Amino acid sequence: MIKEVKVGLKRYLSQESAPILEALERMKRARLVPFDVPGHKRGRGNPELRDFLGEKCLDVDVNSMKMLDNLCHPVSVIRDAEQLAAEAFGAAHAFFMVGGTTSAVQAMVLTAVKRGDKIIMPRNVHRSAINALILCGAIPVYVNPQMDHTLGISLGMRVEEVKEAIRRHPDAKAVLVNNPTYYGICSNLREIVKVAHEHGMMVLADEAHGTHFYFHDKLPVSAMAAGADMASISMHKSGGSLTQSSMLLCGPHVNAGYVHQVINITQTTSGSYLLLSSLDISRRNLALHGQEIFDKVISLVEYAREEINAIGDYYAYGREFINGDSIFDFDTTKLSIFMRPTGLAGIEVYDILRDEYDIQTEFGDIANLLAYVSVGDRPKDIERLVAALAEIRRNYRKDSSKMLKAEYIEPEVVYGPQEAFYAEKESLPLEATVGRVCSEFVMCYPPGIPILAPGERITEEILTYIKYARKKGCQMTGPEDMTIARLNVVK
Repeated sequence: MIKEVKVGLKRYLSQESAPILEALERMKRARLVPFDVPGHKRGRGNPELRDFLGEKCLDVDVNSMKMLDNLCHPVSVIRDAEQLAAEAFGAAHAFFMVGGTTSAVQAMVLTAVKRGDKIIMPRNVHRSAINALILCGAIPVYVNPQMDHTLGISLGMRVEEVKEAIRRHPDAKAVLVNNPTYYGICSNLREIVKVAHEHGMMVLADEAHGTHFYFHDKLPVSAMAAGADMASISMHKSGGSLTQSSMLLCGPHVNAGYVHQVINITQTTSGSYLLLSSLDISRRNLALHGQEIFDKVISLVEYAREEINAIGDYYAYGREFINGDSIFDFDTTKLSIFMRPTGLAGIEVYDILRDEYDIQTEFGDIANLLAYVSVGDRPKDIERLVAALAEIRRNYRKDSSKMLKAEYIEPEVVYGPQEAFYAEKESLPLEATVGRVCSEFVMCYPPGIPILAPGERITEEILTYIKYARKKGCQMTGPEDMTIARLNVVK
């Protein structure tokens, strides 16, 4: 039963309820005979799949029906679940997204800007934000992030640089902010919101890595608490839901009806109830137990940071390098580790951990490794990681003097992303592309932040970085030629 209280004509749902889960349980008790899709018919038509995933899973892999509501036009249980999510996250509206946070970021951008509009954003955005510009034809105004030249990582947006971008482009419609970056770094979001709103601009927050900010007072401010207009959150990252399940949050001044129309342009009409129920269940878990859960995560990461820093050469960085500006705050649940003094690239340690120690970390770049610690981790897992890192340093350490320093390469934007992506193009060998304008993406994945994006000029420095990252084992994605031997450039 959905726990609710009726006051007058209004119905107040309790955070203890999970409307989608409860509707699925009622459906199972009804023992419906399925003459609809999906065709596996509760697993009977695909025994191998049923044996692998389990009968309970396939029993609820169902299509929209009256008792289960419809994601494209929610009027009952999905509406109730989204209402509870909005309440739990301090938003005016929440939308369940089954296309990952990529779809949530794209919905934010497509809501805020249209063809020819300008949007201010840091260059170290996820590819989904630039993909949205390809779809709608808006023009990016990049605030090039500061760099930490020791760690080789991009930092947050300085408030003064945002103000300068607004001064130069007063006709911009929105500002997009990473909250936090992949490495856990946060900009001064409250102040950016204040400045943007003073100039009539919307503020969009990519909170793919910030779901937990909403549930613990020792973590950086969340987008909704800071007054942002929209935020995309990856519940499947730090919130415990199934991969590909996310949410889009909206503040009180956003037209939720229009947002829903935008979402329905690209989101599937066959929303997975496995993903939807996982969002519902995970929201309930965080609403009821979030403080306790993230107390544990913070404690685990603080312990791991101390142990790793005691090994030598590694630097697991934290709040000590907050500067009140480009590093306004830091997410202490992020176990980001600087590797360069060991003579090993982060991606090399990533590969060694996986291949020799059966430890899968989130990602490694040229200089850093990120171990994602969240709701499901245990102290013994941390101990195993620390022991492996100590052994890797002992067995693999080498001279670091010839390693390439990871530096931010400021792009020269020649064309808007949409214009470049759809332009007449030609394919050239990598070495022959210097000076030409790229018409596709090149990036290491994860995290999926472009080294090159459509419309940017290719330089010797960029090619050196691409070749070095590829040599060290980074997973390069984006180009039509998956070997990265050739690139498409604008004719």
